[in-house]
Amino acid sequence: MGYTGDVSPGGPSDVRELEGLTIRKCSVGTMDNNVYLLTCTATDEQLLIDAADDNERIGELVREGSGRLHAVVTTHQHWDHHRALRAVVEATHATTYAGGPDAPELPVAVDETVENGDVISFGAVDLSVVRLTGHTPGSVALAWAEPGGRVHLFTGDSLFPGGPGKTNSPQDFTQLMDDLESRVFAVFDDDTWVYPGHGADTTLGAERPSVPEWRERGW
Repeated sequence: MGYTGDVSPGGPSDVRELEGLTIRKCSVGTMDNNVYLLTCTATDEQLLIDAADDNERIGELVREGSGRLHAVVTTHQHWDHHRALRAVVEATHATTYAGGPDAPELPVAVDETVENGDVISFGAVDLSVVRLTGHTPGSVALAWAEPGGRVHLFTGDSLFPGGPGKTNSPQDFTQLMDDLESRVFAVFDDDTWVYPGHGADTTLGAERPSVPEWRERGW
């Protein structure tokens, strides 16, 4: 398919062409944050996931698509995922979305707060919101299903290759694992493609056998 998901700060975008949706991935900033641009192929409307840093690079990414940005979703409140959010919103007037508990911590007023089961639509594309509490109180993932059925899941810092995102207490870890097991692994098939907030992509099938080990180790 050509797409690998391997990107680095200052490097080119990786592009994945799907039926109904084009996904562009780039990395920005000193913490190697992934930024995803989703373009509806039917309408050219675009949605950005995590305006993490480097407004100029994000502007280039938007222009690699249709050149117009309609919405920005921030997956969670941590500073490294929204350093460019204010600049991007001021330049594009895009509608902003975030999980309810995290929205007050962002540097812009959030237009729409979302919870588990909500749908964010742009063009002909519908993204299902999956609330994953634990890494932060209001972390969200976004799921999109191809016409053929395969799901593409953007997980922010809640799920990576090798385990869940960092938590600050045993209670937070348990909550995140509970949400991952009940709202992700119990719902989506093994061929679900996972796009995390940092680093390489993975699939649920690659991660599923390790879930009991994650529980046992506690991180």
